[in-house]
Amino acid sequence: MAARQFRRLQGLFCVYKPPGVHWKLVRDTVETNLLKDLNASASRRVPREVRYLLAQDSTEHEDAPKALTLSAASVPALSEHPLVTGPDFQRIRVGVGHRLDAFSSGVLVLGVGNANKALNDLYNSRVTRDYTVEGVFGSATDDFSNQGRVIERSTYNHITKDKLEKVLAMLQGANQKTLLMYSRVDMRTQEAYEMAVQGLLGPEEKSVPILLGLRCIRFEPPNFTLEVQVLNETQKYLRKVIHEIGLELRSTSVCKGIRRTRDGCFTVHHALTHNQWTAAEVMNAIQQYHATKRRKSVTREQNKNSELHMSVSPGCLVD
Repeated sequence: MAARQFRRLQGLFCVYKPPGVHWKLVRDTVETNLLKDLNASASRRVPREVRYLLAQDSTEHEDAPKALTLSAASVPALSEHPLVTGPDFQRIRVGVGHRLDAFSSGVLVLGVGNANKALNDLYNSRVTRDYTVEGVFGSATDDFSNQGRVIERSTYNHITKDKLEKVLAMLQGANQKTLLMYSRVDMRTQEAYEMAVQGLLGPEEKSVPILLGLRCIRFEPPNFTLEVQVLNETQKYLRKVIHEIGLELRSTSVCKGIRRTRDGCFTVHHALTHNQWTAAEVMNAIQQYHATKRRKSVTREQNKNSELHMSVSPGCLVD
């Protein structure tokens, strides 16, 4: 039973990392919970063995000498007892994908067992990630967050939503040029056009962080919230973006919170919360991931066959 559960735990899933918690603590907690649940289900019976035990014959007279006899008895094999050998599962490898620092929260992709190779492929791929980033106008700190040491204060009454959106458009346009530069594709070709339409343009190798999408979803000065789509980012980079937005608006701003809502195909709706970090919930999440992967593979194959069928013109067929 436990061995079958362990085999079903091979795969990718995601959890929701709360703010203020290091990603290593999240990984270690998940790993501990998985080992605890697996060993609880591994109700291994202690084998028994036959031993010959010495016993004294009981006689009617207490003063009479007592003879020693051997008697066969079935006793537990203490060398196989769990208190001696330890639990059946003592280590399970849990890997981490694109990490989140302690300041940030949101989707954190984990891999169990053999899925760590797929996790490395995901980490090295050019999948995009979505964030919800909160900022506050009026101050600047040494680490670009609202928890850092304040080094400057400024006014923000002159900032409007229109001015903010113009700055966001300027930043996005500059990053689009960076994306084209790192894509290493001739923009004058049909291939480049088709890749751009399908959203496949991206850096061939690791590049600088690139903002692919940037829009304001809440503006209530001094607070504002941005929805960000990005490649090859760090959370420190996102906090710096908030700082630079404040400077472009002739003010200052700090980052109040970062929440990752998507990492590749994993969204916040798939993320397991702290009370769901159990073997049963993880197995269910991994099975859903495999099922979604199979459906996407079938859909891609069907689309490929459809395009191939459409490309064959009836006039080209020879009787």
